[in-house]
Amino acid sequence: MPIATLVRAELAYGHVPLLDRVDFAVEAGERIALIGRNGAGKSSLLAVLAGARLLDDGAVRITPGARVGVVEQEPRFAAHATVLDAVAASLGQEGALLQEYEEAARRLDDTDGAAVRLAELETRIEKAGAWDARRRLMAVIERLGLDPARLVAQCSGGEQKRVALARALACEPDLLLLDEPTNHLDIDGIGWLEEWALGYRGALLMVTHDRAFLDRVATRIAELDRGRLLSFPGSYAAYQERKAAQIDVERVVNAKFDRFLAQEEVWIRKGIEARRTRNEGRVRRLEALRRERARRQERQGRVAMAIDDSQRSGQLVAEFTAVSKAFAGPPIVQDLDLTLMRGDKLAIIGPNGAGKSTLIRLMLGELAPDSGSVRRGTRQEVAYFDQFRTALDDEATLVDAISPGSESVETAAGRRHVIGYLGDFLFPPERALAKVGALSGGERNRLLLARLFARPANLLVLDEPTNDLDIDTLELLESLLQQFNGTVVLVSHDRRFIDNVATQVLVAEGGGRWTENPGGHADWEAVLKRRASARAEHSGAAADAPRASPRDARRGRDAAPRKLSFREARELEELPGRISAIEAEQAGLNARLADPDIYTRAPNEVGPARERIEAIEGELMALLERWEALEQRREAVATKTL
Repeated sequence: MPIATLVRAELAYGHVPLLDRVDFAVEAGERIALIGRNGAGKSSLLAVLAGARLLDDGAVRITPGARVGVVEQEPRFAAHATVLDAVAASLGQEGALLQEYEEAARRLDDTDGAAVRLAELETRIEKAGAWDARRRLMAVIERLGLDPARLVAQCSGGEQKRVALARALACEPDLLLLDEPTNHLDIDGIGWLEEWALGYRGALLMVTHDRAFLDRVATRIAELDRGRLLSFPGSYAAYQERKAAQIDVERVVNAKFDRFLAQEEVWIRKGIEARRTRNEGRVRRLEALRRERARRQERQGRVAMAIDDSQRSGQLVAEFTAVSKAFAGPPIVQDLDLTLMRGDKLAIIGPNGAGKSTLIRLMLGELAPDSGSVRRGTRQEVAYFDQFRTALDDEATLVDAISPGSESVETAAGRRHVIGYLGDFLFPPERALAKVGALSGGERNRLLLARLFARPANLLVLDEPTNDLDIDTLELLESLLQQFNGTVVLVSHDRRFIDNVATQVLVAEGGGRWTENPGGHADWEAVLKRRASARAEHSGAAADAPRASPRDARRGRDAAPRKLSFREARELEELPGRISAIEAEQAGLNARLADPDIYTRAPNEVGPARERIEAIEGELMALLERWEALEQRREAVATKTL
């Protein structure tokens, strides 16, 4: 039996239909991904199912006794609320009692009457049976790895998402609605959310544009398209295949319909003699065809983007030499060496707070390093996409945001009227004078991209450009960046986007250490797996080594460490040189793979180079372990001699 059902649902925003006689059902245990263009009505559909918005017509039915939980796109919490307060707020009267109790417990030593108040609240909670609710709250908070006493305002964006999730789970929902759950989460947070969603026993309906997340979690794709809600069973990859076939069929059917309508229009416009003998039934059919054609909405156009990169930068874009940076705490960057060349597409990956934005500011010269040096190249035209959208003035109109004081804008295709240029980014003429503050998150990102691409640039710095963008726009932006001849520095937590754009990644490994690796996020995951495998093999070899008896152990403690043989001493002397040589080979191969020209000039060299890099990592680890073992023996002999 379905948990939630829509029956002939109709909903419109002005003259735009969001739901057009939609039938839809959510079954128990399903994980449905709701996708569609920005502004298609996905959040409105969630609001209808949550009971926060009424339909214009039709019905929404929730199974009696079923509970629905919601995690908003931008969760809001009371000022000065702790994590426990925020989660308890979802439980109504029981939650209010528990909040009062926690507040009284915090003030127990402040006033003389606090103990009396606490006892009174304990009695009321006992009568209401709310202790079970408190245990349930604490279990949810603990499962999500949160501190119940911490102020929500002090939590990171990812932690606040977990607080919102805990608040929704506290009522034990049978259907959980998630609106853009991956926004503001780093890659580790998204991975955690994937594992959690796969283990969730209730039904999930999620609005998300993270394609890797969709492929991993979704059991069904529901696409909201021009007021229609279409379902595709399976993963996002399966949806793409079926959707392409459906578009082809729709194009053929519409073409046949239009040809038939054109024939009927010719017939109805014949001369007077034909009109006297025309069939009245045929006339009525023509009127019905006209109405059907009027109801049929054309497929919405795609964003049209182009970057003017006619001015080439110098070959060197940026060079970091032993750069370190800290802000009254642990180092954010420690002894970083990095060379960025023209045409590179570098993705910076790391958890929230790792220092990705700091790296960008160092690269752009907005920050000075504490030590080391940053050398910038010449002839750079920088276009900077700010994740906080500070470049947009909420009180400005869309026209002023793109071209203040002018009716035209210079683009890669030449001079354009600003209203026509906005139309390329799916802003209709009637919205050109609307205020920026009235735009949705996805529309604001589209406007920022329009502003960004209205200027010539050969260095694109994109800080979280994928948040709130629909999948069609994401894929078009990917294609544009792939074809861009300039340099791209990208900060993103969208793994598929990184894999499709980046030629190399710079990854935070903690303690201010950053590692550069060729390829995208999938290539970095392969490196991590090889490291884990090597550690496991090393641990297994140590565990399998024969254990000495207690007598042998005592002999070992009393006996002097074995002196290095002549061959071992010579090997120890040669090892640093061998390690340096293999590291130089590794750096050279990484530099070759980081050069985008190799993928077009000599694609047959890419595979062998990657295989050699993988082999080098194993050889390097073996040499380092051998060097460490010999060096420890040499030092032990010297210490024993003293």
